[in-house]
Amino acid sequence: VQLVESGGGSVQAGESLRLSCVVYGLTIDTYAMGWFRRAPGEDRKFVAAIDWSSGRTYYADSAKGRFTISRDKASYTVYLQLNSLNVEDTAVYYCAADPLDYYSDYVTPNLYDVWGRGTQVTVST
Repeated sequence: VQLVESGGGSVQAGESLRLSCVVYGLTIDTYAMGWFRRAPGEDRKFVAAIDWSSGRTYYADSAKGRFTISRDKASYTVYLQLNSLNVEDTAVYYCAADPLDYYSDYVTPNLYDVWGRGTQVTVST
């Protein structure tokens, strides 16, 4: 089982990036896929999630209106479109898989049992 993120980079404030996460080795129909981020000196924070089967999406308040999570079933890929980036969005962004065992709130990191290595997003003024 492996999650491989890509698409990070260094951009100016106001610009956009699209992150990708390719999923290998999961029976993904029973999972939710999430994006989290960790800024320097901070804990991991929830950004967005998508129920793979239904396509229903969930967002942190900081992401609403700027970020969009989506998935492509054919390529087993989850995307996170980042628009109107600002300096506070600088972080390592991680893709994660939640098996939806019995219960999930989609935002708690400990409910996700598979994690990618992360991709760095740096936003400068």
